[in-house]
Amino acid sequence: MVAQIDRERLRKVLQAEEERFLDQHPRSRELFEEGRRSLLAGVPMPWMTEWAGAFPVFVAEAQGAHFTDVDGNNYVDFCLGDTGAMAGHAPPATIEAVAGQAARGITLMLPTEDSAWVGRELGRRFGLPYWQFALTATDANRFTIRLARAITGRPKVLVYAWCYHGTVDETFAIAVDGETRSRPDNVGPPVDLAVTTKAIEWNDTEALEAALAEGDIACVLAEPAMTNIGIILPDPGYHEALRALTREHGTLLAIDETHTICAGPGGYTRAYGLEPDFVTLGKPIAGGVPAAAYGMSQEVADRVEEYLRTLETSDVGGIGGTLSGNALSLAATRATLERVLTDEAFERMIVLGARFEAGVTDAIAAHGAPGHVTRLGCRVEYGFRETPPRNGAEAAATTDRELERFLHLHALNRGILMTPFHNMALICPDATEADVDDHTRAFGNALDALFMLLFRRASRCGRRRAAGAPGRP
Repeated sequence: MVAQIDRERLRKVLQAEEERFLDQHPRSRELFEEGRRSLLAGVPMPWMTEWAGAFPVFVAEAQGAHFTDVDGNNYVDFCLGDTGAMAGHAPPATIEAVAGQAARGITLMLPTEDSAWVGRELGRRFGLPYWQFALTATDANRFTIRLARAITGRPKVLVYAWCYHGTVDETFAIAVDGETRSRPDNVGPPVDLAVTTKAIEWNDTEALEAALAEGDIACVLAEPAMTNIGIILPDPGYHEALRALTREHGTLLAIDETHTICAGPGGYTRAYGLEPDFVTLGKPIAGGVPAAAYGMSQEVADRVEEYLRTLETSDVGGIGGTLSGNALSLAATRATLERVLTDEAFERMIVLGARFEAGVTDAIAAHGAPGHVTRLGCRVEYGFRETPPRNGAEAAATTDRELERFLHLHALNRGILMTPFHNMALICPDATEADVDDHTRAFGNALDALFMLLFRRASRCGRRRAAGAPGRP
């Protein structure tokens, strides 16, 4: 049987967790109230208010897979700065490189030896020969879109409904009855999204072909598996169709690996043999120091260089940024790729990801709960529907904010931090089997609170019916 969620019970256990949170975090509460006098919403960025609890916990220090808050509570971190700290907190190799480079110069508007090393290493990992650098994946995606428009002469970008590629204006789009519209949470869009963008649903090959056939798409910008509306894997054969159709219609293909680098050291691109024209990535590659990169194929690089030769100057063309490719971020990137996020580290992380997946799967089955578990390398997500969603619209329609808030707060109160926007976990190189097992126990306890009494009652009724006794409805 499949148990159902008792909403009245859910609200009661959520209230109990909210009270427990207040008891455990008095100093964080004081700092939050203090912050409200000078910070919008009391936090450095508005989305920080989306953490479960009446306020976010304030961090005192972090190391490896753990951090401690200002109230002395210790946590295992499966959020990892929403991938920004995928290398673990304060990785020694990265810290050493940052300290050394800071003493030698932070930003110069000139290249350093590290830049060429990082370009070669990214080429080895992702299979594209030429690279450029930025400070965020947002900028890497923005610059890629601009280059694609420049060399194709086409005005639009195609994205997938409910995607997220940083704060790129063109990407806050959804598809409604075949039309491209702005996401409902898009703050102050500069233009109607239909002017710059076509949005279709993930895994819809017919919609992809119809959109590309109009001949106005400069590039498709896609995560190789969606991760920002939950993990949504591609259907078998979808990537082959995506690559064939983009080539057929003269459209460039840009793969955003910022999150999907969790699939391995060369991301989904290397793990599954993709052949994109561009790859973009950011957040984790410099151990938390702001850094990003975008790579391109030989053909695209030749076309870009030919285009740039037509310009008098490229310093104010919308691609760049004075701090992009600075000495400090490239030193951190080299150290992180060379000594932290190594091929061997990914092997360990992916094994732990499989252990995390197995623990959650077993707990869901043991409680008769509705649910599924999806894993991509060392990233794992669970949801409470019978089958995984196939596209962003399905995922958005089944989001259960009340249930997610309870699960996140229940975990947080027991020293486990999950990604705030989804039931998603990421494994860093310093994580251990014990860390994973801590989550498995806590998750099982959360399901006890939601399902165990209901499931036991249903099981007893089943046994009574089998024995000829009447059962309660």
